[in-house]
Order: sequence, then structure tokens, then C-alpha cells
Amino acid sequence: MAFPAGFRWGVATAAYQIEGGVAEDGRGVSVWDTFCREPGRVRDGHTGDVACDHYHRWPEDLALLAGLGVDAYRFSIAWPRVQPDGRGPANPKGLDFYERLVDGLLERGITPFPTLFHWDLPQALEDAGGWLSREVAHRFADYAALVAGRLADRVDTWITLNEPVVVTAYGYAFGVYAPGRALLLDALPTAHHQLLGHGLAVDALRDQGARRVGLANHYSPAWAQDESSAADRRAAATFDLFMNRLFTEPVLLAQYPDLSVLGGPDPSSHVRDGDLAAIGAPIDFLGVNYYQPTRLRAPAPGDPLPFEIVPVEEYPVTGMGWPVVPDALLSLLRTLNETYSTSLPPVHITENGCSYDDRPGPSGTVDDPARIAFLGAHLSSIHRAVDEGIDVRGYFVWSLMDNFEWSEGYHPRFGLVHIDYETQRRTPKSSYAWYRDFIARSRSDGEAGRP
Repeated sequence: MAFPAGFRWGVATAAYQIEGGVAEDGRGVSVWDTFCREPGRVRDGHTGDVACDHYHRWPEDLALLAGLGVDAYRFSIAWPRVQPDGRGPANPKGLDFYERLVDGLLERGITPFPTLFHWDLPQALEDAGGWLSREVAHRFADYAALVAGRLADRVDTWITLNEPVVVTAYGYAFGVYAPGRALLLDALPTAHHQLLGHGLAVDALRDQGARRVGLANHYSPAWAQDESSAADRRAAATFDLFMNRLFTEPVLLAQYPDLSVLGGPDPSSHVRDGDLAAIGAPIDFLGVNYYQPTRLRAPAPGDPLPFEIVPVEEYPVTGMGWPVVPDALLSLLRTLNETYSTSLPPVHITENGCSYDDRPGPSGTVDDPARIAFLGAHLSSIHRAVDEGIDVRGYFVWSLMDNFEWSEGYHPRFGLVHIDYETQRRTPKSSYAWYRDFIARSRSDGEAGRP
């Protein structure tokens, strides 16, 4: 699988999942700090207070990146570390940390790929309404300007939001993620306010000299349980509208799709003059996060949602019970390319990975052949997409290291590097060596194929 010369190879992490140091150097409280302390919210009462202790061990983690041979690292910046209350001047010590991280990456020849928001909203902003409030979109743009004002002279590629659909669905509709609100369809206004925040942040970043800006959306191909059933096909189309199109079309087409079928408050009813122009400002790349497809059927009578999710049972599953379907990633890339052919910017696969129950063996090594098979199969699908002319320019494995996996705590292990949470010992798994060698071979083959 020879990828084009210049194809970007990376790994990804997120601040709350790895940093720890939640009460150090002026960092404020995030919605996840609050959520983790509410009984029953997170499995076994786990919190991100220490996580992987990356806040103190970042030089060791940069050495792991250098050893892996990646040329890009996607990490997130903790909003409450930079602005403890989500407004006002920057916390200098917070920006100092990310400046050290960026400089350390550049010294090792690794391109920083920061994400400004990976779900850790400052609690003070949530107390004022959170993403249900339009005001938070403007505060997000202010925060983006503060970060870029310090770092844009060295960071030229930025991601505004990570997976806004997850914040809307899990955080505000179903309440299984922070901030834990269970509003069902009344959560839909959070979609528009996040998208507006993205658009305003794009402008703020460019004003500070950012050269490339995009966002990372979560995508899940929607399959009808019974293709011969009009009701099941309608359920799948409705899920696709919510999961995929709602957070893509305003950005790429500067318009909302018809959302009336969802049955809740229409996010587009919150649109004011200039909003769609801001949201639809050109971006330089689209981040695609892919893990699995979703199967749908028509809801039972009285169900508050217009679809019902049913298991995908004919494929092997990961440790999270997620079906392993690499061909669905190829199908997704084809669909994006065909649907948005004239407006789709270059694509980066900004997250793709899997969790398994990885444990050190008697010799201390961590062998994870299932992860190697997963990554190889998905890279094969991406290679086919590139061969078909789809403009995919990079791939980021989720994740560099095992970490705090939100409401599942420290049980799932997604990393190329095993973390012993008692000792914080880092042990590269066999997949780490495999990915390192894959990158080296691909880079060599790509260079050899240049005219």
C-alpha cells in the first residue's frame, strides 16, 4: 500500500483523557470534572484527575511520538486550562504548557495539529447555559483568538471542534456524557450554537495568522435493518440526517438540510442574519472520525426518537462491542466525495482505532494482534479511496496511549502504548511497532514513486 508522497501520518489524543493536573497552575473546572464527581456517572467512579499524567510526563510522551515516526500529532487544548471560567484574559501558565508542547513537537520534526474543543467546556459557561446558549459560541471565538495569538506563529493547522454531534447527543440529549443533561430532542439547539462557534472561531483563527483550519466530525454510515421496509429505510435516513448531515451541510454548503423529520426544535430556527455565512466560511480540510456503522429500524409506537438502533451482529467486534467494518469507511468516503463533490475540501481521517483488553504478558510485552488487523484493514480501505481519486491526505490513529475513556473510565484501552495507571509506566504494544514500520515503508514507497 504505497500512499502518496506527503501523506500525513499521525496519532491523536485529547486533553481531559490524558493530561491530569486538573487543579494545577490555575486550570479551571470543566464539565467533565463535575460530571465525574456525580455518583453513578462514570464506571467505578473513575475521574480524569490524573489520567496519564501527561501534564508532567509530556517529554516522555513526545519521545514515544518521535520513536513512532509520525509527522503529525493531533492533541486538544483544554479550554479551562487557558481560560479558567471560559471568558476574560488567558491564564499564562496554561498557555505556557501548550507552548512547551508545541515547541517540543517542532524540535522533533512533528507537526502540531491542535483541536480547540474536545468536550471539556469550562463549568462556569455550562452554569450560564452551556451550548444551549448562543453566547458560548462567541466565548469560544474569543478563546480561539487567545490561543492562536500565542501559538499561530508556530502552528499553522487547527481543528475547531471535535465531534459536535457527540456533545449534542450524549451530553445534552441522553445525558450519558458531561454535562449530563437528558433533554432528548430539546437538545438540538446545541447543534447550531456549536456550529456557530466553529464558524466564528475560523474567522478568529485566520485573523491571528492560521493558515489551515478545519473541524473533526464523527461519521457513522446508517444501515436499514430491512432494506425492503420503507419504515426502516426512513429510520436510517433520519439517523443519517442527525448523525452525519446536520454537522456537515451547514459547514460545506452554508445551509441546513430539512430537519423537520427529527420532530424536535429545528436548530435552523435559531439562525440569525450572518450565521450561515459564518458557519459556511471555507475550511481547508474536513476531519473524518470513523469507528463503526449503525443499523436502524423503525421506532416502536410512542418512542420519542424517530429511529431505533439495533446491533450489527454479522461482523467481529472490538472490546467495546463495536462491529469491525473497514468497508464501511470506504463507503463513507465515497458518499462524502459524491454528495459534496464541488465543496468537499481535502479529508484527514482524524480518528480511527479500537479498544481491546490489552494486558502485559509474562515477559512484560503487550501483544495486540487484533488491533494490528483492525488498523491494517482500515488503512487498506483508505488506500482504495485514494486510488479512486478521493482526496484523503492524512490518517491519525486513536490513540497514542491508553487513556480515560469518558463514561467507561479506564477500562477500555485504545492505545498503541499501554499505560499502567498505578505506576504510569508506558509500554509500547506490538501495534506501536507495526504502525512505526508501516509508516516507514509507506513513506519510502511514496518517495520512490515520485516522478
